Amino acid sequence: MTRFDAATEAERLKLFADAAAAHRSRSSDVMTVDVDPDSDETDGGGVPPWIQLAGMEVVLDCTDTELDRLKGLLDEFPEFRIDELVSPKEAEGTNAVITARSDANRVAGFIERVFREVYVLDDDYRAWVTAV
Repeated sequence: MTRFDAATEAERLKLFADAAAAHRSRSSDVMTVDVDPDSDETDGGGVPPWIQLAGMEVVLDCTDTELDRLKGLLDEFPEFRIDELVSPKEAEGTNAVITARSDANRVAGFIERVFREVYVLDDDYRAWVTAV
């Protein structure tokens, strides 16, 4: 991979698909996508959202409201399912582990939809692939 960030939907979809394919072909431990803190307007300057792909699992943290939106989004992705939800007492929110038995393009589409619909990011948010 030669590029690691994107700020339009078409560019992000290509970036996420390329990164997912590289992650899987390299059998790396994890692929991480972070949102540029300057483009995150969802929680008043808090920690921007991130999503990881670990083999066939998509991993992310979310609030209760975001978890409800995530469950609704999964209705449109029948090949994806929640395998584990962990809500530690010392942390606010839930860590979700989702099995994603699909190709890199479908995973890319899911990641984009999570950022836009679950985390409610604007259409011009900038994402970085920080690990492949």
